[in-house]
Amino acid sequence: MIDVKAIRKDFPIYDREPKLTYLDSAASSLKVKSVIDHVDHYYQALGVNVHRGAYDLAYEATRLYEEARTTVSKFINAQENEIVFTRGTTTSLNMIANAYRDLLKKDDEIIVTELEHHSSILPWMVIAQKTGAVLKYVPLTKEGRITVKEFEKVLTDKTKVVAITYVSNVMGYVTPIKEIIDLAHKKSAVVILDAAQAVPHMAVDVKALDVDYLAFSGHKMFGPSGVGVLFGKNELLNMLQPVEYGGEMADEVFKDHATFKDAPLRFEAGTPVISGAIGLAAAIRYIENIGYDDIHDHTIALKEYTLKKLKELKGITIYNETSDISTITFNVDDIHPHDIATMLDQYQVSVRAGHHCAQLVSRFLGVNSTLRVSFHIYNDFNDCDVLISSLKAAQDFFLAF
Repeated sequence: MIDVKAIRKDFPIYDREPKLTYLDSAASSLKVKSVIDHVDHYYQALGVNVHRGAYDLAYEATRLYEEARTTVSKFINAQENEIVFTRGTTTSLNMIANAYRDLLKKDDEIIVTELEHHSSILPWMVIAQKTGAVLKYVPLTKEGRITVKEFEKVLTDKTKVVAITYVSNVMGYVTPIKEIIDLAHKKSAVVILDAAQAVPHMAVDVKALDVDYLAFSGHKMFGPSGVGVLFGKNELLNMLQPVEYGGEMADEVFKDHATFKDAPLRFEAGTPVISGAIGLAAAIRYIENIGYDDIHDHTIALKEYTLKKLKELKGITIYNETSDISTITFNVDDIHPHDIATMLDQYQVSVRAGHHCAQLVSRFLGVNSTLRVSFHIYNDFNDCDVLISSLKAAQDFFLAF
């Protein structure tokens, strides 16, 4: 069971903003003190590069950096050589798409969905245009879900890539990904999984899923911004050409050719995100100490309580009542979402308004933008009540004219 008062002591922002009602964790979570401390320690006590120095500071920085890789690998049940540190989910997904540009050919098929974040669809849209491959969309149900049945309708012998979300950042729906991966593999297609919204809320086991590639970010799980993870099966990573070239990733360099190191170093050209990786490891330890079961139970209870209160208000349209995680997407009749968000900020309530970098979802819903609230372990039922009272005040203000 989550003790929110105790949890908030772990997040320094509440010392500065004790009345903060932060409901935008799906965009970026608040930062836990242990993460901040580990990042500060790197910069204050070390601050040097990794892998290359033979002196004590470089050795210690390298040890912490590679220990972070070990921590991440165990966290998602991968091998250490399958973990590439990047600057975030977006970078990870783009890296894979760019690497497949030379592997795809005309009329090959790439399967995506309308639930994708732009970082999971735009790279493949561009790659399809450059290669002549065909971009195909999984039909969504009326509710807006991805189902195995609908996926099978677009899967063919020409399918080479499936780029898909694990959890929708707008609708909060969990994709039945294991069944989809199994079907894709029967067609010898690779599956690239956007797990940015999944990892902060649920355990992910890449071996059990048998997924080929997976990406997530540190900043959505109490970790630093500017660091993310690309998981790839080792044999697949070593098959791909690097997407960046520079220091550390090269093995031997001659005047007319070069060879490159095995994964993960072949994908970590230049100085890597050292402090970010160290901070991410601290965030993972924090999550593991709390436990995903308690995280899930707490955040779902907040979501269900808020849904009930929202339904009691007049003029509220909720788009994802059956969300599988703690995300609620809705609109207030006759008031633009950005106006609502601006008004809520007057009450120190932080929510997201817009299309959430997923315009195809908004188009599916038939709206230009929506409001989104998302809960995490530092939220309590008082936050829910403050949200509702602030929404009432916003309605009274805007509809009075």
